[in-house]
Amino acid sequence: MTKILLAAALLAALPATATAQQDNGASFEPASVQLSLENQTLLRCSAAFALVSFGQENGNEAALAWPRLDPRGQEFFVRSLAKLMDDTGLTRDQVSALASLEAQRLLDEDQVDAVMPACLAMLESSGV
Repeated sequence: MTKILLAAALLAALPATATAQQDNGASFEPASVQLSLENQTLLRCSAAFALVSFGQENGNEAALAWPRLDPRGQEFFVRSLAKLMDDTGLTRDQVSALASLEAQRLLDEDQVDAVMPACLAMLESSGV
């Protein structure tokens, strides 16, 4: 149930489809995007922070076990996705589709708790 609520929240905030349209009308396939290791990590941690932050806002016990994320986690999310757009040339909708897919992957593979320690360390070192 917790996973469903967290996924629903993130997916509601981001585009529901994995395919976005580029400005030129061409189809965008997230699976074809090659991200650097740094950008993969930013995407993973942004998705994890969004899921945990939503859980914290809604009293989810598992999410509340982590340090309070907002407002720093939210700012990390915004800056990270902006960096992804700058680094890749992808649109906001395309980066949002990638974030949505990553959040779903974290939930499907039950990896949120596994990635959070490294993501919290990244948040601390980010200066946010």
